Amino acid sequence: MIPEVIIAMQACARIGAPHSVVFSAFSPDSLRDRMTDAGAKVLITADGYYRRGKPINLKKNADAGVVGTPVEKVVVVRRLGGDAPMNQGRDLWYHELMENASNDCPAEEMDSEDLAFLLYTSGTTGKPKGIMHTTGGYAVQSYLTAKWNFDLHQGDVYWCTADVGWITGHTYINYAPLMNGVTTVIYEGSPDAPDYGRTWAIIEKHKITQLYTAPTAIRMFLKWGSEWPEKYDLSSLRLLGTVGEPIDVDAWMWYFDKIGGGCCPIIDT
Repeated sequence: MIPEVIIAMQACARIGAPHSVVFSAFSPDSLRDRMTDAGAKVLITADGYYRRGKPINLKKNADAGVVGTPVEKVVVVRRLGGDAPMNQGRDLWYHELMENASNDCPAEEMDSEDLAFLLYTSGTTGKPKGIMHTTGGYAVQSYLTAKWNFDLHQGDVYWCTADVGWITGHTYINYAPLMNGVTTVIYEGSPDAPDYGRTWAIIEKHKITQLYTAPTAIRMFLKWGSEWPEKYDLSSLRLLGTVGEPIDVDAWMWYFDKIGGGCCPIIDT
């Protein structure tokens, strides 16, 4: 993930334009199905991104995905630094648009039941379904669950390791921490590159106070060995969380002892 994905989501909310984020690793067909169903008019994408240090061409998938959709404009973030193929009249560079963007953008007044965003189910059990999230209810739920479950306070640095392509990422990477006025952390790549210490290095560097991750990730960290987190200072952590699936006893105890130092509460959501 790159900062522009959070900025784009926040910008959509600011002007009252419902967004529909699609996981970047999905195929062009999956992107097309979701954009067509949503009636999307604008696609914001990037020329590519890095995964384990290797560049991944995202613009190629975007170009294939918009074929046959109602999309009229494609805004492209230059992440890889090179020249991506641009469709004249349709494609626009993000950085060029920003050169002429105004600093003044009054917030659109919205009704509590107005659509904030659509987020599609994975489609593993049938055609993906667009779940409608409304402005008022979603904002209140996001703000309060983060505030009280994660004990958020001014000065906290909060890290949810999910992806914004899923509802956990929408809520606990983007909207919830920012509505609570705390710093939210995102990163690009994977937790095993350049080595198995990537997660713990980020915690040490940014002095993370709350860590929210999945049991699958915790079991993966456990498998990689305790010697990796032991190399880093994790004393800034005050609270841990798990999300997305049940957690087994061994993984929970390892998380509590090795990552939380035997003193951080764990919120099992």
